[in-house]
Amino acid sequence: MLKRFLLVLFLGALLQPAWAADEDADAAADDYVNYIELKPFVSNFISPGKLRFLKCEITIQVTSPEAHHAVNYHKPEIRHELLMLLSSKGEDQLKTVDAQHVLGQEALEKVQKVLLAEEGEAFVADLFFTSFVIQ
Repeated sequence: MLKRFLLVLFLGALLQPAWAADEDADAAADDYVNYIELKPFVSNFISPGKLRFLKCEITIQVTSPEAHHAVNYHKPEIRHELLMLLSSKGEDQLKTVDAQHVLGQEALEKVQKVLLAEEGEAFVADLFFTSFVIQ
């Protein structure tokens, strides 16, 4: 009887860390956040008079390893869509902070649209301009 009790106690002590490890793995998956920096974008934009340029750097926030893989896999198409968006804007749509915020939301929607079409899920949590210069 004592041997059975000790055996059950011993097995219970071995199984408890396995349950804790599963809970830690689930919590770590829920807390996953990573950033993907895209190469700088240089584009001309619509402006009356002389030719004007925009240079910006964009960082994409993902919340899962699958999202990280999907963004990296479809990066050429994502870059294309973002470049087309940037070059379609006029000076008034780029020069104020509010306009840049609107542009950031449009860029996020473009990236999510690409991933939704290719992967069936939007994946991207957010998009940030880490540098933004017009001249």
